Amino acid sequence: MATTTAPTSRSRRRGPDAPFAEHYREWLRSMLLIRRFEEKVGEAYSLGQIGGFCHLYIGQEAVAVGTISALRPDDYVVSAYREHGQALARGLSARSVMAELFGKATGCSKGKGGSMHLFDASLHFMGGHGIVGSQIPLGAGFAFAAKYRQTDQVSITYFGEAAANIGSFHEGLNLAALWNLPAIFVIENNGYGMGTAVQRAAAITDLSLRAASYGIPGIEVDGQDVVAVREATEAAVARARAGDGPSLLEIRTFRYVGHSMSDAASGTYRTKEELDLSRLRDPIILLETRMRDMSLLDDAQLAALEAEVQAVVADALQFAQDSPEPEPGELWTDVYAPEAS
Repeated sequence: MATTTAPTSRSRRRGPDAPFAEHYREWLRSMLLIRRFEEKVGEAYSLGQIGGFCHLYIGQEAVAVGTISALRPDDYVVSAYREHGQALARGLSARSVMAELFGKATGCSKGKGGSMHLFDASLHFMGGHGIVGSQIPLGAGFAFAAKYRQTDQVSITYFGEAAANIGSFHEGLNLAALWNLPAIFVIENNGYGMGTAVQRAAAITDLSLRAASYGIPGIEVDGQDVVAVREATEAAVARARAGDGPSLLEIRTFRYVGHSMSDAASGTYRTKEELDLSRLRDPIILLETRMRDMSLLDDAQLAALEAEVQAVVADALQFAQDSPEPEPGELWTDVYAPEAS
């Protein structure tokens, strides 16, 4: 049975002794960085400086920050094509991500991956993947590797609610449960697979219930509350490290922009009223309000954070614009794994 992760009596408490209080500023900065970075990416795309497909993460910042903050540096992170937020939350530099979007040699994938294929193995960020659902078995595979090597690493895999209707979702979760793998599967349920509402594509719209088919926990989480996301992820991570197997988190969120840059913000499938209503639970505003209530944030501190983040984004944009294009010979590199010595 699905359970809902609601704010606990501890997380509603007002005062500096509330859980994670020491992390709130870090989380707010990370969410602000993702938001401002993505806004700048949208501008650059509109000016023709970024090409190809581009899927922005605006509105879903609490999912990436809340989940990744619960991981260790050696845990595996696998994502889909809307992965800019996870990449930044994982620690990829704004410079390397922006340069990759610009197709420059200094990008995290040497300018050959673009928006949908950010990658940094040194940070165990094992890539964005453009084929819907293709990353789910990969996430199970990284968890299998960790178990095979007898480490206590975990693997976390992100995908949208539409991918939960793909065969690889069922195959990946079935094997993860069968082999008791240290895997966490995260459905970022923003309500729409491209322009199709989840209720038009899934017979059971409470997607966390699907975990029951594999005998694993299925948790529904408020994806606009970074504290709720962090707490749910910590529980899933602890379960995986203890050898108790995988978990499925259905994190309900909302994207404020279109499916991709080729799609208007509301499209023909979302009303202005729906968008306006979602803005009432903006994840950044929710955390700001929580911090103000706890006397952890004031106007001057917020302005300083904004200035810091804006400077990072401006620097990343300039770096990407000034970076060189990949050399033609790069077309032949990284095609095959190097021979073992």
